[in-house]
Amino acid sequence: MTLPTKDQQTELEAAAFRRLVSHLRNRPEVQNIDLMNLAGFCRNCLSNWYLDAAKEKGLDLTKDESREIVYGMPYDEWKALHQREASTEQQQAFEKNRPKE
Repeated sequence: MTLPTKDQQTELEAAAFRRLVSHLRNRPEVQNIDLMNLAGFCRNCLSNWYLDAAKEKGLDLTKDESREIVYGMPYDEWKALHQREASTEQQQAFEKNRPKE
């Protein structure tokens, strides 16, 4: 097996990130709370991680800007178009399983 170089690894990781973001943009019916309950992260987490990485590199990115990068539109617009009220069961599962940081 030939391992990728550091530059190739970065390129592959960036391609995987772009594909994940594209996949999430194309599946707006999958609610963030569903992602949190199943995988322990959601679109907001991904945008926060992106923001953290930008700040580590000294980039002046805002939370709203990082969310727009992940959602493909302003967050408030995405919420108005796609976000549903979480059911009692979803909220209870979230409280039970929420990540402890």
